[in-house]
Amino acid sequence: MSATAQGAAEALAEYRPALRPRVLLSDALLHGAATVHLIKDTDSGSSFRVGPKEHFLIARMDGERSLREIGEAYAEEYGRRLDGARWQQILRMLGTRGLLAGADARAPAESAPRPAEPAERAERRRGVLRGSIRLVADADATTARLHRVTGFLLAPGWLVPLLVLVLAMEAVVALRADELLINAKELFTNPVLLTGAATLLWFSTALHELAHGVVARHYGGTVAEIGLRWRLPVVIMYCTVDNYLYLGSRWQRIHTALAGAVMNLLFLLPFCALWLFAPLDAATHEALGALLLLGSAQALAMLVPLPPLDGYRIVSQLCGATELAASAGTYLRLVARRDPAAADYPRRARTAYLAYGLGSVFVLVLILAAVVAGAHHLLTV
Repeated sequence: MSATAQGAAEALAEYRPALRPRVLLSDALLHGAATVHLIKDTDSGSSFRVGPKEHFLIARMDGERSLREIGEAYAEEYGRRLDGARWQQILRMLGTRGLLAGADARAPAESAPRPAEPAERAERRRGVLRGSIRLVADADATTARLHRVTGFLLAPGWLVPLLVLVLAMEAVVALRADELLINAKELFTNPVLLTGAATLLWFSTALHELAHGVVARHYGGTVAEIGLRWRLPVVIMYCTVDNYLYLGSRWQRIHTALAGAVMNLLFLLPFCALWLFAPLDAATHEALGALLLLGSAQALAMLVPLPPLDGYRIVSQLCGATELAASAGTYLRLVARRDPAAADYPRRARTAYLAYGLGSVFVLVLILAAVVAGAHHLLTV
């Protein structure tokens, strides 16, 4: 090796790369038969997958450790050393994606179109029959203000009693389901009360979305957008948590996904109290009973483990997987065909995909049975 080449190799070995501060790395996730980590540049919004070995290296690029030190840790972990060409390849990949401090943060390809600004994107998505529109200019600041006002409810001293009340309410709903079904049937014959109940349920969906944002903010997440989305005749509110998959722990992500359904149920508590204890006329009492049933069904429906519902996000986190439904579907088709490729899946993946497939079928059967039982009851009363 010439003196020049040796000097270049030494300089490379002493280089101390650092990721840009707004680059996020996820935990290990199942993706098909592989284990991957997600990397996201929050400035550009782009993300991509890397394997465990690449993640091992990238996660140690903190500006403090040199490539020599990172390489020694890699050799100790995986039993092989990386040569200069491999280091150059990794650094080039990170540099062209703009992930390294001091690197150009633009898109890798100069011919790639310039990413649209948020207002441009909103305008482009807007249409008569379907589209979306932002409601606030700075969704993260808005969510931060909401968290300052309501964040105390996330403390155990408040949250635990509220959850106990929610469980008690749902027990009452289950025990008096026959009565509430009749109330719901009567509600649909009263346009005025039906409009009022529908308005309250829509407001509950708005609180559902904001709850996701507030809980994510509680755990250090960032809310990118709060707005309205329509697929006429349906108009719903949405709240996009920009770095949901990169929150500090799996349980923080589960709590964030669960927050919406919990908020739906908390919203029903005062109406449940009125229904149980207030001296109301018969029509209002029946309307509140119907609201309790429909609101509870709305909340529980969000926990069904199918995409894009919150229940799917929760189950994905419990399984430690990304694109769980697609991966499970691929694996189960291989098993059904007795394809030898199914044996290539690691045990953890086989267990997760089989559990998800069977669990989803079981939940759908329960829902179908509940719908049939409810319909039969309404037809026989």
